[in-house]
Amino acid sequence: MSSITTKDGVEIFYKDWGPKNAQPIAFHHGWPLSADDWDAQMLFFLAHGFRVIAHDRRGHGRSAQVSDGHDMNHYAADAAAVFEHLDLKNAIHIGHSTGGGEVARYVAKYGQPQGRVAKAVLVSAVPPLMVKTASNPDGTPIEVFDGFRKALAANRSQFFLDVASGPFYGFNRSGAKVSQGVIQNWWRQGMMGSAKAHYEGIKAFSETDQTEDLKAIKVPTLVLQGDDDQVVPYKDASLLQAKLLKSATLKVYPGFSHGMCTVNADTINDDLLAFIRS
Repeated sequence: MSSITTKDGVEIFYKDWGPKNAQPIAFHHGWPLSADDWDAQMLFFLAHGFRVIAHDRRGHGRSAQVSDGHDMNHYAADAAAVFEHLDLKNAIHIGHSTGGGEVARYVAKYGQPQGRVAKAVLVSAVPPLMVKTASNPDGTPIEVFDGFRKALAANRSQFFLDVASGPFYGFNRSGAKVSQGVIQNWWRQGMMGSAKAHYEGIKAFSETDQTEDLKAIKVPTLVLQGDDDQVVPYKDASLLQAKLLKSATLKVYPGFSHGMCTVNADTINDDLLAFIRS
């Protein structure tokens, strides 16, 4: 199993497929999933000649279920440790949901200063800030995230089934084409990880203000969002991302859900490829 150990002693699992001299694309997964959530993208870009890399965040998937460090600073530092170990250069970094926050913090703090990043993509991403505050009046009320914590602590397995079979992929919408395989794969990935990491990760993805991260990003950045995203409302996220980023391209997909990278992979993959080659 491919893994590295961070400076604070955490084992981080990663996949590294394709020619080592090809342009690398690094994928950053969402909460509470793993690198496996990018299967549809990794196989697609591997077939197009790219080197594809994805890691499991600490406490998620096959990485160590450590007690501490479930915050955006550690997420970004762990990612940087993987990419420095692999010596990735001229890389494209693609992050979904919480992984979008990880990309923003990584690119701003590590990737750009080290000269490793060519472009970035934020897909249904959490920055700049999800929770409602006095300065973010259109955000999601803290009570919603408290509800997530309560449901996770009470019955994580059922909570994860409810999320995957409902709002995440829009399977709760009238006429939706429901895939039991997709639901079960989401649940499988979630249950591989640590309940503590997932519980504390809710605070990380909802309460981390990443306004300054977005302002610091200079590389061309593609912002993708579905306008039927029930997890990260696009008006609260992608529109602000496009405004704060120095070189942004925004694309909003009518009717697409939070999990569009999986259920609309053909469309998303083609648009990612076009951006990477542009």
